[in-house]
Amino acid sequence: MARNIDAADAFVRDGRFKRWETTLLLGMELRNKTLGIVGMGRIGAAVARRALGFGMRVVYHNRQRANPTVERQHSAHYVAFDTLLDTSDVVSLHCPLNDDSHHLIDAAALRRMKDTALLINTARGPVVDEAALVDALRDGEIAGAGLDVFEAEPEVHPGLQEQDRVVLAPHLGSATRAARTRMGEMVAEAVLAAFAGAENIPYRVV
Repeated sequence: MARNIDAADAFVRDGRFKRWETTLLLGMELRNKTLGIVGMGRIGAAVARRALGFGMRVVYHNRQRANPTVERQHSAHYVAFDTLLDTSDVVSLHCPLNDDSHHLIDAAALRRMKDTALLINTARGPVVDEAALVDALRDGEIAGAGLDVFEAEPEVHPGLQEQDRVVLAPHLGSATRAARTRMGEMVAEAVLAAFAGAENIPYRVV
């Protein structure tokens, strides 16, 4: 989303690329921008580590504040949810879906975001009110969105498909051969441990 890769790919494939131009498909420079992570768990922390490589500032919001060691390792600063929405250039969702997080990103939350901000959802679809997101994109309340999950998956809100400033992916967050193989191995290990009478089923992070 930040570098318009989806639009750029279509631009080249459509035969519209004639010459290099200084203002062609200009995007967002991530360096010195603020990444707001909603859900600073295992995945949120991994995203924070990668953001540091782009020179981004990291703020986060959790139901409970993270361990000080985690904050220090990721140069992450805890902020209130509204503050995260107000100040972030990229809002990245990594929270579980529950009663509290259902439609956490609703019309009011989208209005709080910068009109230059990007919303990224790789958590669960219903964390975002898709109808409100369509309206926000159409009205220019935010600059764009990248979605790997959807409210009524595999159905996608038709309004999202009409928006140029949205990248849509078919739930590809763990779609590497290594990750999917390890997921299968973890299931097998848990089943074997259960049959063996283990009280604590093994769970190892890839």
